[in-house]
Amino acid sequence: MNQQQGPGGGNSSFLPPPRQEMEYLCADCGAKNEIKPREPIRCRECGHRIMYKKRTKRMVQFEAR
Repeated sequence: MNQQQGPGGGNSSFLPPPRQEMEYLCADCGAKNEIKPREPIRCRECGHRIMYKKRTKRMVQFEAR
């Protein structure tokens, strides 16, 4: 049998999460744009090509010395 075993010896199948649209903010007009992978980076409102990625809601912590 060809099954994957996850941590702890249990059987689990790894399915990557589906690709989601990323939300970006236009640097010129501030409009929210959802851009899919392989889609051109361009604002749908004004056509500007500089976009800022929205900050994640997930907590990110780094150890500093």
